[in-house]
Amino acid sequence: MFIRRLPQFEYHAPATIEEALRFLSQHGARSKLLAGGTDLLVSMKKRTTTPVHLVNLKGIGELRSIDYDARQGLRIGSLATIGDIGRSQVIREKFTALWDAADVMAAPQVRNLGTIGGNLCSAVPSADTAPPLIAMGASVRLLGSKGERILPVEKLFQGPGQSILEPDEILMEVRIPDPPEKSAGAYLKLMRRNAMDLALVGVAVFLRMSVDKGRCEEARIALGAVAPTPIRSVGAERVLAGKGIDEDSASMAGEAAAAEARPITDVRATEEYRRTMVGVLTKRATLEAFKRIR
Repeated sequence: MFIRRLPQFEYHAPATIEEALRFLSQHGARSKLLAGGTDLLVSMKKRTTTPVHLVNLKGIGELRSIDYDARQGLRIGSLATIGDIGRSQVIREKFTALWDAADVMAAPQVRNLGTIGGNLCSAVPSADTAPPLIAMGASVRLLGSKGERILPVEKLFQGPGQSILEPDEILMEVRIPDPPEKSAGAYLKLMRRNAMDLALVGVAVFLRMSVDKGRCEEARIALGAVAPTPIRSVGAERVLAGKGIDEDSASMAGEAAAAEARPITDVRATEEYRRTMVGVLTKRATLEAFKRIR
């Protein structure tokens, strides 16, 4: 199956966003956007996706930027690769949960091709970038023929392989607010191998503590690969709010997250195992995020 040739399609390489949007306004319903191609080209070879037009965005340089300032926070162009994210010092130092995700995704060859925009727009429940972005309160900027939309990352997903993007829309960038003082995040991923594997469970935790680190002022917890879409664990967040972070509170948050998860049994893991590991990873990620707060 994987050695089949690509189906026939018409190839387009717009040089600007305006050119790409003009084309999509006419042919969007029969088109697919090409970013890194690590998911799309495999899907085309398997014939699960057979677009008439393939629109390569790689020639639009503005979509690959990674920019940070303390007032606006971090802005990541949709064509920034997972490798770009992993090599970014500011992401490693200030947006650690996202760096954690980039560090455990795929192999170097795939990280240097796959993009953050493609990872989100493919809407795979196990997408590694989604939980940390949700936990950090990130949003996406979409641009189409009807104008611009800015949405929280968690609103991007409708179901497995389904996003809210219209056929004529392009995901332009991801925006992450600057983390406040006394805050940090962590992302942990369960997989069968130490690399090059999809998440069986992914958990991201972001904590904002009081000045003395004695009380949790805000907790955001996101789960991946345990529901049709990446989800917030609001119950686990409530468990931590207003409390100190220790083994007991982290365990209670893990229990709440496990109760909220909606995993399935498939060839990679059972529902029971996934639910148990949601609890384990939520506890570990909570303690790791707390440890990182200076």
